[in-house]
Parts: sequence; structure tokens; C-alpha cells
Amino acid sequence: MLEKRYETADIRKACVRDSFWDRYTGQVPERIIPYQWDMMNDRISAEEKSGCIHNFKAAAGEEEGGFTGMVFQDSDLAKWLEAAACSLATRPDPDLEKTIDEAVDLLERVQDESGYFDTRFILQEKDKRWTNLLEAHELYVAGHFIEAGVAYYQVTGKDKLLNIVRKNADLICDTFGPEEGKRAGVPGHEEIELALVRLYQVTGEERYLDEAYHFINERGKDPSLLLRLHEEYGSNIFPGLICDPPYNQTHAPVREQDTAEGHAVRAVYMLSAMADLAWYKQDEGLLDACERLYDNITKKRMYITGGIGSAGVGERFTTDYDLPNHSAYAESCASIGLAMFCRRMFQITGDAKYADTMETALYNTVAAGISLSGDRFFYVNPLEVWPDACRKNPDIAHVKEERQGWFACACCPPNIARTLASIHQYAWYADEGSLAIALYTGGRWETTLAGERAVLEIATEYPFDGEVRIKIDQLERETPAKILLRRPGWTQEMQIWVNGESISVQASGVCMIGIERTWKQGDEIRIQMEMKPRFMQARPDVRADCGRTALMKGPLVYCLEEADNGDDLQALRVDPAQGITEHMRDDILGGVMTLECAGYRLDREDWGDELYRPLAGAAREEKPVKLTAVPYCFWNNRGCGEMLVWMRY
Repeated sequence: MLEKRYETADIRKACVRDSFWDRYTGQVPERIIPYQWDMMNDRISAEEKSGCIHNFKAAAGEEEGGFTGMVFQDSDLAKWLEAAACSLATRPDPDLEKTIDEAVDLLERVQDESGYFDTRFILQEKDKRWTNLLEAHELYVAGHFIEAGVAYYQVTGKDKLLNIVRKNADLICDTFGPEEGKRAGVPGHEEIELALVRLYQVTGEERYLDEAYHFINERGKDPSLLLRLHEEYGSNIFPGLICDPPYNQTHAPVREQDTAEGHAVRAVYMLSAMADLAWYKQDEGLLDACERLYDNITKKRMYITGGIGSAGVGERFTTDYDLPNHSAYAESCASIGLAMFCRRMFQITGDAKYADTMETALYNTVAAGISLSGDRFFYVNPLEVWPDACRKNPDIAHVKEERQGWFACACCPPNIARTLASIHQYAWYADEGSLAIALYTGGRWETTLAGERAVLEIATEYPFDGEVRIKIDQLERETPAKILLRRPGWTQEMQIWVNGESISVQASGVCMIGIERTWKQGDEIRIQMEMKPRFMQARPDVRADCGRTALMKGPLVYCLEEADNGDDLQALRVDPAQGITEHMRDDILGGVMTLECAGYRLDREDWGDELYRPLAGAAREEKPVKLTAVPYCFWNNRGCGEMLVWMRY
């Protein structure tokens, strides 16, 4: 069924370097990792305390006090460990490596003989381990530590953390399964499945792959399973917990699910595992379900920014085209999960549409989730913000008018960190006979071209400019091979030259364009993509966006901010007929391409103290104005203020 699978760029041999991503990835070792480590150690005065490292020290008998924080608080350390490991791949740091090793030693002291190490159930409710799968997140936590163990081993070759998580994975395999004496159950929050696949990839141990397959196959066969287990063992971790099967994607067997339901992060983590298992188990039913659910998400339930999960209650999908702007949830973790899923689908299908979606999520919602200073974060990513309402309206209390220093539920900050530290693994891919450029990040990629060592040096000002130059270096002998380049769905024209000679591009729409030739040292590919800014519209079924338009340039969604346009952004309307002009502004946001267009502002001065008045005969009092838009991902880096993506026209 599936004939080949692209491998991601080796984490130790690739490095993204360009003017867009440098402002984020450059902060990973300098600011993000140290800041988050201090937060988890409660060294920074903040509204929300973590307690994460305290929990491990208490579980090891090295500090007084009980468990603090969310039931899945341990996973903050796991994601931080993965981020730190990935950072070491491109920037060795002996002090950071020592800190990681000390954290691994602490985890080893917490782990018991069976392999168990979840601090929540070590410090309280010891008799309820592995019982409350609906709420407890033990398998979720274990999955994130497995991912950290794999990453640290791949980067450094050190296997201590890998052995710790293998022992825990063995416990899970011995505990859950169809065999006599094992427990029935599926994870309440998916994550362990994709992690077990990663563990299989580095160990070759089939039992890990089979356990992941078991969890996926069992999911939804008995829609009431999690609820029955919850009732049988009893718990009250989350009072008022949503307990409907769709919330946990257990309403139907995964191969029969037609729409993306429930908690958005859980859904895309599940899909990530399904995509991996479709390849390793050559399971056509899983692949069909992945494609069907991808279509439902991207065609009916995804924001233009790549955000998913529109509802604040339950952080979940609702119904087709229900995409409100001011109350949007669009959790940062959900867009990370969407990118993870799309990366896997691209690996096994080579279909450029998945790279397009991955790019949308990464360049917009994921990038928006962290400040340019690296120490402030968005959990929720709305497309319209009125600060006063955010502070006073309980219906949108989840929407914050500015990034936060930390959260009681701090899943997003370390998740963003590990994503930024491994961004090159979303960009570049290889198989035995070809290389594929899925994202046009700049940087250096050491790889093999049809078996021959080669280095690709990629230079670009993307996403503000559509020119990309790819130089082949350190190729010792002439090598016949194919290099595939993504033609983004947003471009109207794409031109390619090799060593100055134009290459005919017949394809249109989103696709991969293959250049097959004998490559030699010093060859250069030059790509020029038409990247005119454009007005976008939403399908009329998206009620929140009827009569409105959004601005885009390349993969970037733009927005209006109060800093450039004054307050009362709802009183503005844009005139698309007068076009869009581009301006590279070095004086704001570290250098950014702004978009300007003509518009009008409703005049409020003639209203006096009236709240309502008849429309008939009323003059439409408007004043012409110039509207300035900045990339959505950069909003709220200049202080608190209003923000708007979809404008009236």
C-alpha cells in the first residue's frame, strides 16, 4: 500500500537559520529553556506557580510537602527535557547538559522497581494507579517522557533516560492489553501511542509498536469503556469533567470516525499515532481515516491561522464552520499537534497539501504562542481581541489580551519550546533516492543524496520574500538523484532555475515539483515564488466572517493592531478595490513587512449619548484612513491593545 516513507532531517545534522525563525529559535537556548527551568523550579515570582520539580523531589523523599499542580504536571518537565535535548543538537552547552543529567538522575530516584514514576500517584492515591484512565493522564505523562528519552538519546547517545522510559514502557505493555491478566483500557488523553512508535523507531522493539497499535485499535470499540472505568474506580480530579465519548474520541472505532470531535489536542495526537501506524502496519483503514479527518479539519473546522478547537469549554471542536473570532480557543498545543500530524502524513504520502497546512499552523498560531522575548506565552489564540471585554466578560475569560508569564496548566510553553528547537524536522526530508523541501526555511542541512554525503545551504528572506537559493556543497562525486520542491497553494506562479538555467514548471496548485538530474558540487537551485499580498474571504457558512476579509502574504496571516490603527477596530472597514502596498519596516518588531491599504472609520462623534437610533435616513458618517497590518504571529509584542484579523469591507 505505502511504498516509501520520507525521514525527517537528522536532528544532529540540520540547523534552521533565517531572519524569521532566528527571532524564535535564537531565544531557545538563551532565554526560553533557562526561563522555563526557573519557572518549574519556582524561582521566578509569578501569578501561577509550577511546583513541577518540587513534586519530583517530594516523590524522591528529598523535600517536604505533597503534590501540587495539575494531575499531568510531570509532563512539563518531560517536554522541557525534549526541548533542551533538541537545543543541544544545534548548540552544545555543557552546563545545560549537566542540568539535564541532574534532572534525569532525579527521575531515576523517583522511579520504583516496577518502572512507575508518576509523582501524582506516588504522593497520593497510590492504590489508584492505572485505574482512572479518563482523568489521570498517567499514560499521557509517560508518553512525553518517552519522547524526551528518545530525543536525548538521539542527540547525545546517552541512554540513561532512554532506559528509564523503556522500563516504564515495559510496565505499560505488561499492564494493558487483550491477554489474560492484563487490563482493558485506552488513554483518556492520547500521547502514549505516538510516543511508543518513537520508542520502537530507536529500539526496534516490536512490543512497543504492537502496544501503540493495540491502544489505537481498541479506541472507540466500546464507547462507554472510559466512563465505566471511571465509575468503577471513582475519582474527582476534575469536578464537572466532560464525560461524553466524543470528547475523548471514543464514540466510534477510529477507522469509522468521520469528523474531528472533542478535545482538539487529543484528536491530533491520536491522528499522529494513526499516521505512523498506517505506515508501520501497512493499514489502509487507518490511512483512509487520517485523510478523511484531515479533510474535515482543514475544510470545515480550522481557522485561517491554522488554529483548531474553537470552543473554550472543553478546548474542543464543535460543529462544521463554527469558527468565532473573539472567543476562539485555538490552543497553541492543538496547532502543534496539527503540525505533528501533517508532518507524518507528508512523510508517508509525499502530498504537499499536508506541508501547506503544517506551514500555516507553524508560521501563524504556533509562532504567535510565544513572545519575541521568549518569556511570555499565549495558551489561547483568538482572531479578535477587545481587552476590556477579555477582563470583564466571563464568557471569554479564557481569552487573554496579552501573553502570560506562566499558567496553572502550563502545557503550551514547553510544547512550543520543543517545537521551536526541532523546527528543521518539519522542513526537510529524505529517502533513498530523493530529498524533499517541504518548508522554505533557511539553514544548513547535512544529508545524503542518493547515498552520497551532501550539504544543502539554504538562503532566503522567506516568508517576506519568495526567493529561495539552495546550494549543494561537499558532494564529492556527481550523483543522479531527485530533489522535490513544494509549490505552495498560495502562490500563483513559481519559477525555478538550476545554475541559471530555467526549469519548466508545468504544475499548478499545491504539489511537489521534482527536479531529476545528475547533481554536482556547487550546483545551485534558485526559486522565485510570486508572493503578492491578497485579500481573503471565508466560505459564507462561517458566520463570524460574512462580509469580512483578511489579509495574507505568502503563508502569513496579517492583523490590525491598536498600536498602528488606534482603538475601536470594529469601526474600521477596508476598501479592497484600492489595493495593498508593502513596506519593510525596520523600526518595529525587529524588522517586519507591513501591509497597508485604504479604508474608512465610522464617526462616533455625532452620536452623543444615544445607544440606538433609526437607520432610515441616517447618513453613513465615515472618514478615510490608512490601515496598517502586521503579521498575526507578532501581535501583542508592543504592549496591550485591540487586535483584529477579519475586517469589514
